[in-house]
Amino acid sequence: MLMIWAGCRRCWEPSGPAAVWTEVAPLFHHRPSSPGPYPPRTALDLHLHLFSRPPPRARDPVSEYLHSCRPPRSSPPAATPRPPAARPRGPDPAPRLPPHPAQPSRSPGACATTPPAVRTGVSSFPAPPAPLEPPPSPWPADMQVSIACTEQNLRSRSSEDRLCGPRPGPGGGNGGPVGGGHGNPPGGGGSGPKARAALVPRPPAPAGALRESTGRGTGMKYRNLGKSGLRVSCLGLGTWVTFGSQISDETAEDVLTVAYEHGVNLFDTAEVYAAGKAERTLGNILKSKGWRRSSYVITTKIFWGGQAETERGLSRKHIIEGLQGSLDRLQLGYVDIVFANRSDPNSPMEEIVRAMTYVINQGLALYWGTSRWGAAEIMEAYSMARQFNLIPPVCEQAEHHLFQREKVEMQLPELYHKIGVGSVTWSPLSCGLITSKYDGQVPDTCRATIKGYQWLKDKVQSEGSKKQQAKVLDLLPIAHQLGCTVAQLAIAWCLRSEGVSSVLLGVSSAEQLLEHLGALQVLSQLTPQTVMEIDGLLGNKPHTKK
Repeated sequence: MLMIWAGCRRCWEPSGPAAVWTEVAPLFHHRPSSPGPYPPRTALDLHLHLFSRPPPRARDPVSEYLHSCRPPRSSPPAATPRPPAARPRGPDPAPRLPPHPAQPSRSPGACATTPPAVRTGVSSFPAPPAPLEPPPSPWPADMQVSIACTEQNLRSRSSEDRLCGPRPGPGGGNGGPVGGGHGNPPGGGGSGPKARAALVPRPPAPAGALRESTGRGTGMKYRNLGKSGLRVSCLGLGTWVTFGSQISDETAEDVLTVAYEHGVNLFDTAEVYAAGKAERTLGNILKSKGWRRSSYVITTKIFWGGQAETERGLSRKHIIEGLQGSLDRLQLGYVDIVFANRSDPNSPMEEIVRAMTYVINQGLALYWGTSRWGAAEIMEAYSMARQFNLIPPVCEQAEHHLFQREKVEMQLPELYHKIGVGSVTWSPLSCGLITSKYDGQVPDTCRATIKGYQWLKDKVQSEGSKKQQAKVLDLLPIAHQLGCTVAQLAIAWCLRSEGVSSVLLGVSSAEQLLEHLGALQVLSQLTPQTVMEIDGLLGNKPHTKK
């Protein structure tokens, strides 16, 4: 039988019967402890063993690399060999196959680091040596450094750091090293392996560090808009009542120029301000100045666009058409933030969020926010955006001053910490009531005398307003102690609130704007003791409802 199979193998086996004998001989030596159908009972078993085995699979480079890193396997302890049985003396009946080589005996708990050579009746194949050192990494050296730095950065930076970007470094700028510009390594900032290897992960920022930076040469402070990456000046310029209505275009240009030169980069308007004239005036000034579009932030608000039923509200139709009309009046290709200028009970929340997402995807706006919305409505819009993979709002515009505190100080901070919605506040002087210029009378030069603002005149002459003006007079000693006016004290008091990204100013002259910008120096003087003293005089600090 062996000669028959050897003859068959000789047709395609260059080594002839010797190789066949090497492979077949161990099959006839059956160890009682070994599993399997050996020794072969019939020629069919031998045929299946020789010809039915699948060809060895070629390993891909990754499997070959992983296989080379695998530690050598330890052989199980060999069974104690049985003593050979006594054979009767006499001539051998037939030639026997060579005995199976015995395994070297080891103690039951011993493990071999290198398996012994496997010997057969013809040839001996030494076992592969164990690796002496770990194989080299398949990744380039510069990629290893990049991956290590990235992992260390993600471990060392908190969620707020990743949202708000790098903090100012010792050399100034936005977190760059000394003399390195915007985050480039010193000495050229190349992109080769040496430049990448020189990158060192930034140590984590101290706890409680303010995400606030100061502009060079202007002294203006900049903050993130909520937890987005947009940086806005903590004092912005509003155009309500003033642009296109109370002041002339020349005065408006002077005010806007002074604001821009002193670091103000946030300019707010709306489609309803002066029936669209405020947007036209602002657009003409920006076009004549030729400032870089990337150097300032323009916001507008959508709700009241005209007298027709389809020209107001927050329907998808009016959001898209109203924003396009605002862009035409502003002579801009896009606005940075579009606000929903109040909630609309007639429009489904999903329609509002989808329309805001659409105008952002179309490039008509970069962010969207809310104005005079309740906390529950903002949360509903955020949940709707997350449910349908849409864009949520980033900030809320709310009225905030010494006598209007509940929403900004109690409701919006919770939204800021939970969903990242910031606050842009307006009317820090309560339409001029916190300036001590109203002494029970309405001056002829104030905005309360403008046509269409009779509600403001009635507010000034109300009993509640007179009580508020009496409390403003009580703040004069604190203002004198800090070396500022009551208006500067009131604006600085608004800036110290948690989650407030910017405070919008409404001024009628460049001199008034310069006075209000002086509130930045007062902000650093507002100690906790001073704030507690102000709260004691006002007596209206909101408390958490239990």
